[in-house]
Amino acid sequence: MFAAIAALFFALALIFELAGLAVGGVLTGTTLGTAGLLCVALHLMGVGAGWSLLKK
Repeated sequence: MFAAIAALFFALALIFELAGLAVGGVLTGTTLGTAGLLCVALHLMGVGAGWSLLKK
């Protein structure tokens, strides 16, 4: 799950960097890239591997 979120953050970061966008000075390509790296790190640690929306 975190890998999919990271891919989304990286895609948004690329779009922000290519378009030169920034939202409020806080949400920039750099912050989205950092958030993506955090999600990749969590994914590699195994966080969320046992999560399930449907408990049986």
